[in-house]
Amino acid sequence: MKPMLLTPASDLPQGNEWIYEIKYDGFRCLILWEERTPKLISRNEKPLNKMFPEIVQFCEDLYDEIIPHLPLLLDGEIVHLINSYQSNFSVVQTRGRMSSKSVIQDHMNNFPCHFVIFDLLTVNGESLMESTLSKRKEQLKKLFKALSLPLQVDYLDTNKLQAIDHFKKRDDAWNKTVSANGEGIIAKKKNSKWQIGKRSSHWLKQKNWRYVSVFLTRWDKNNGYFLGAVYDPQNSALEVVHFRHGLTAEEEKTLMELFQSRGEKKSSTVWELPPSICVDIACIDFDGKHLREPRFHAFNFEKSPDDCTWKSLNRQLHPLPEKVDITHPDKPVWPAVGLDKDDYLLYLQLIAPRLLPFLKDRLLTVIRYPHGANDERFYQKNCPDYAPGFVLTKQVEDIRYILCNDMETLLWLGNQLALEFHIPFQTIDTARPTEIVFDLDPPSVNEFSLAIEAAIRMKAIFDQFGLHSFVKVSGGKGLQVYLPLPKNAFTYEETRLFTSFVCTFLCEQEPQWFTTERLKKNRGNKLYLDYIQHDEGKTIIAPYSPRGNEQGLVAVPLNWEEINDSLTPALFPLPAVLERMKRQSDPFSSFRQQADDQPFADVLRQLQDLT
Repeated sequence: MKPMLLTPASDLPQGNEWIYEIKYDGFRCLILWEERTPKLISRNEKPLNKMFPEIVQFCEDLYDEIIPHLPLLLDGEIVHLINSYQSNFSVVQTRGRMSSKSVIQDHMNNFPCHFVIFDLLTVNGESLMESTLSKRKEQLKKLFKALSLPLQVDYLDTNKLQAIDHFKKRDDAWNKTVSANGEGIIAKKKNSKWQIGKRSSHWLKQKNWRYVSVFLTRWDKNNGYFLGAVYDPQNSALEVVHFRHGLTAEEEKTLMELFQSRGEKKSSTVWELPPSICVDIACIDFDGKHLREPRFHAFNFEKSPDDCTWKSLNRQLHPLPEKVDITHPDKPVWPAVGLDKDDYLLYLQLIAPRLLPFLKDRLLTVIRYPHGANDERFYQKNCPDYAPGFVLTKQVEDIRYILCNDMETLLWLGNQLALEFHIPFQTIDTARPTEIVFDLDPPSVNEFSLAIEAAIRMKAIFDQFGLHSFVKVSGGKGLQVYLPLPKNAFTYEETRLFTSFVCTFLCEQEPQWFTTERLKKNRGNKLYLDYIQHDEGKTIIAPYSPRGNEQGLVAVPLNWEEINDSLTPALFPLPAVLERMKRQSDPFSSFRQQADDQPFADVLRQLQDLT
């Protein structure tokens, strides 16, 4: 059965008879669920079960609860969520092309997918297709409440089935999409019925177009496509688009005549043009090689080919929010590695889905470097009077702390050249720590091997206790080991009993390597095991925060398998971390989920019995 389709629109209608949804860029899919194992069916009626086993397995695990509601037919999208309003189509497309079970499994581990649901077509074997959209939405909400499944999309939620929430106002949906760099939004009539395989004017989609400047390179008369390029970091022309849609007849004729008169004929059907003419291309994304869904937008005679670069392409693909004022984007920030403020802001935009969950609802301390990294710096806790209205704050005694809960606040801080984000061990809604952090601090980066040794030994202790642990480089010269805790479960005094035990034990085992001596002059060449720092009011560098050193290193989370002799903090400057994101998932992605399963109470009882 082929799904109901959307009709493209340049603008969406508004009014009480419409609702609005986020459009996710993935694989349209129907789930036909009759037995334990559901059938995932693509838009072209192809089976998808083999390619997306995490969704199938989640459904099978839910079978006992879902039995009273079967048979079911659900309409939605298979997505890989970058944030709660954006999916990476390239990841889903890559998975869809895989056939090897082991390759699919590896890809699933690094790039897990969700099935986000916007329609319920059958429940208890009863068809709802003739019911209104409003009625179907009510039934979907009722079903998901009964199953304790999410009623809105959350990229941090491990539930593989999630319902798509809707908005009453077009602008609310649009602003969320633009801020998150999502694909677009959809308008649906409340009284619309679900029509098999029909492209309906009752379902309208509006794309969130990005506009990229390229210079023209080639034209193939045989297929009618024009090609455009940008200069890569090595100053070589890199073709990133081939297009023909969006041109008027007159524009197409102008381009053809341009290539024939000023270009060089390379074959019977292909002409090449030296870099000279720039055009703007509308697209919805970039898959790493080509702009996606490209359409000619306009000639751009104000730009020269030298303006069309890899850097400008990335900036145009990730426009900054309009309400964030950016000053001096070309200001050098990490001059030793060639990174300016705009590079930093782009890093913050791309890393935000991993960084923001650790900043959310925490009293923030930043270190600002007004003249760039490795220069004059100062700590800032108080929110300045000139902060824009969208910046949330929390008053604690005489300090008005910033709460960095959204992209706009993060970018505003980035524009202020806040290069380091330091956070406490608890959120504003808990009086107790939500994690334990061990800071493994060697005398210098030359003794980084001591941090590796300490982390491995700690991991062995935690494994023995059955504790879930995580690790990251500090972005400086050491490592930091994390243990997530349930909210409001343990006091700092209780966690101190544990941290003191672990650090003292390691020092007793290897006194020539490790010490808990706070005075640097008395440590010698030993690694300092800092458990005093884990206390109320103290802070630690946030996961994925950059540091103000001249190399632009990042406090990046790692997998435990990476803690070996080849590890060094120098591997993780900002650009390398962004490349790393493309290859593997966030090692801290399950951090909060692991907290509730942490058997820390049992460990604490054992230690209390010893004292």
